[in-house]
Amino acid sequence: MSLFNRRSMILMPLALAACGFAPAYGPSGPAADLQGRIRIADPNTKNGFDLVSRLEERLGRAEAPRFDLTYTITTIPVGVGITPENAINRFHLRGTVEWSLISREDGARVTGGTVENFTAYSATGSTVAGLAAEEDAAFRLMQMMADQIVTRLIATAGSWA
Repeated sequence: MSLFNRRSMILMPLALAACGFAPAYGPSGPAADLQGRIRIADPNTKNGFDLVSRLEERLGRAEAPRFDLTYTITTIPVGVGITPENAINRFHLRGTVEWSLISREDGARVTGGTVENFTAYSATGSTVAGLAAEEDAAFRLMQMMADQIVTRLIATAGSWA
């Protein structure tokens, strides 16, 4: 290991501490109190179930909720690959989740927003294979958008938590 690498390994934590960096989930971090404190609205669709499962995986199930998280999911399949016979064989699945975090104390919206993403799947092969590919793409899309919501919650927790 070179001298430069050793110095940077020693100095990097000091530089981060000097700039006010604190781990989000650390004892004094802004997101320390999020685990188990957000009750996510019950799902009523498969996409909702996948989104809520991922959110609860990341945030924990609400044991003593201080906030309610509501959401609206929209997905749109868009054909992007067309064969010479004019059949669509590749799709992008675009998704949007509009979400709000509401304080249980006073019912006020403390934060929220919209997350968007997309994934793709192939519709070649049998009908069953195409449906399985579409379902898998929707599952991946819900996981990506749930992760985006959690990232925004963690990033903004210092201003509302």
